[in-house]
Amino acid sequence: MEPGPGAGLSDRDVAVLAVERRGWPGPGAKERAIRERLGISPTRYYQLLNALLDDPRALEHDPVTVNRLRRVRDERRERR
Repeated sequence: MEPGPGAGLSDRDVAVLAVERRGWPGPGAKERAIRERLGISPTRYYQLLNALLDDPRALEHDPVTVNRLRRVRDERRERR
């Protein structure tokens, strides 16, 4: 049997990518969704998200989102 989408990623990892894929009207709504849907703090969310950006399984699962976020991260690092 073929592995499904997100094979190798935990349900939480897939959920983190799903939250990030969505557009948000402002930071308050996103932070509220992180707490309600994932049951974690926004700080923990961003720690998990940053680790996912370096995970090849995340890239395979959602290349558009991961590549977009990698570009944003790289641009921020260059500005420092």
